[in-house]
Amino acid sequence: MSDENIIEAEAHCDGPCGVYDPASARIAGEAVQSMTNKMLALSCPSTDDGPAMAAYLNTMSRYAAIKEDEAQTCKDELLVLWTDFFKPQHLEGNPGLHDTFWQAAKLCSACKVEVSAVHAQELMDAIEAIHSMFWGVKGREISWIRAS
Repeated sequence: MSDENIIEAEAHCDGPCGVYDPASARIAGEAVQSMTNKMLALSCPSTDDGPAMAAYLNTMSRYAAIKEDEAQTCKDELLVLWTDFFKPQHLEGNPGLHDTFWQAAKLCSACKVEVSAVHAQELMDAIEAIHSMFWGVKGREISWIRAS
């Protein structure tokens, strides 16, 4: 077989690695909430002040880009937990599992397109609920601790 017939494939652990943790979703969610709060706190200068307006737009653009990237990261991390870690047998002890994940994924999308402190907090609340379900399934009591 020649090198030109080799097909290279990459994947994120659909194998039985067993390494899952909602902490990465929490960290991304915290970044979403932080950037949202920073955006809401940023004061717009007079449009007559060119340098101040340029600095404002630069800062706001950076906050928005980070918020959107982290919201997507959060969504990706949550979807891996939902689709790869949780199994049908986990539904009995967590009857709201599917709705919690669905709502969390929708909140990630909302946080990407909005600047809403309410939705950012709702996202963090959903991630905390997922944290509790996850560690409950594993039979461990792991405290909810935020980095921020």
